[in-house]
Amino acid sequence: MEEDEKYMAMALQEAQKANQSGEIPIGCVIVSNGQIIGRGHNLTETLQDVTAHAEIQAITAAAQTLGGKYLNDSTLYVTIEPCAMCAGAIGWAQIRRVVYGAADDKRGYTLFAPNTLHPKCTVSSGIKEDECKSLIQTFFKKKRL
Repeated sequence: MEEDEKYMAMALQEAQKANQSGEIPIGCVIVSNGQIIGRGHNLTETLQDVTAHAEIQAITAAAQTLGGKYLNDSTLYVTIEPCAMCAGAIGWAQIRRVVYGAADDKRGYTLFAPNTLHPKCTVSSGIKEDECKSLIQTFFKKKRL
């Protein structure tokens, strides 16, 4: 879907911001009615906060934009499959659609907490998968040198 590609490209731009700061390169944007209402990227190292994942940053920004905690008319775009913590936050925010680029076979929510999202939430994956996967793999290859 063309719209998904467009917003995933924006999530990848957020991931690049994280990468440039030495953070794990994951980026996220939240869209409602064709408008970006929240964006974020990993800040766990910068903030010394294990909860400062891209999705949490974007959810907080979106809630502030809308002036409320429920984001039920929103789609969340994230470069890597959300972890269980982020999936819980996505569920509590009642986000109705999640689109992610690449699966996370080690820490993804589908492995640890597959029923965490809101029951009305739909999920799409594989959008710009190669770009999302390449960015994170390159990051970890450099870390291991």
